[in-house]
Amino acid sequence: MAAKKRFMALALAAVALALTATGVVLAATDSNPGGVAKDLLVLNGFPPSSAQLLVSLSTGANFTLSANVAANFRANAVDAVVNIPTVLSSASIELRLVNNHLYARSAAQSSGPWMDAKVKTPALFGVALELTKPDVKLITGFQETVTKSGYATTYQFYRDHVALTNLLGPSTTSVLGSVRWTITVGSQGEATKSVVVVQSKRVTTTLSVTVLSYNHPVHIATPTSVKAIPLSVIDKLLTSKSIPALLIPRNLTSLSQATLS
Repeated sequence: MAAKKRFMALALAAVALALTATGVVLAATDSNPGGVAKDLLVLNGFPPSSAQLLVSLSTGANFTLSANVAANFRANAVDAVVNIPTVLSSASIELRLVNNHLYARSAAQSSGPWMDAKVKTPALFGVALELTKPDVKLITGFQETVTKSGYATTYQFYRDHVALTNLLGPSTTSVLGSVRWTITVGSQGEATKSVVVVQSKRVTTTLSVTVLSYNHPVHIATPTSVKAIPLSVIDKLLTSKSIPALLIPRNLTSLSQATLS
């Protein structure tokens, strides 16, 4: 059970990486330098049916994951191509979260088999609602600054003396550090980018998500050729010393409701 939970957490980090860079940030780029910039991500108040995201997760210069993520909110499915650093180069894997299954295979393969683990698929429509207009007023307990550039508005939240824990380590251990969270929204309040930086004295973890597009067609098929992943193999992978510490706030769900000390 513990292995499955850690596997789910890592996969969602890769997919959400599996719901936050490199490349061009569409929402913060003036596509018309000679005139008024146009917001290409407007949603007109309606939750998006799909989204394409650029995601990165890093722990400094030694470890950086990146992923191109496609989410179909109506079908409650996600597909991600994740680039993972290795000793000499990098490897790419494709992940699919469909119908309470997480599938994985090498992105270089054009046909199966897929490795398969049963996981509970979260309700992605809630994510679509948050993307439509993040309610930043509900985020409390942080020092806050707001900046504007053209049609984009960026909210920056900061808090020090936060208990942090390793996502893949024992939940009973923690260190003190800081959390910096920036959220950028477009002309109608739609989410365009989010970056979370969690920092202790020795480790910095940065999770970045950039929205590349909304409402473009996204079809995610359920794989037919699959091979179950033994949980013992997953547990060995996630406890490997080759995976660095990935810091998160220990009390993540209650962090935004805490008061400043």
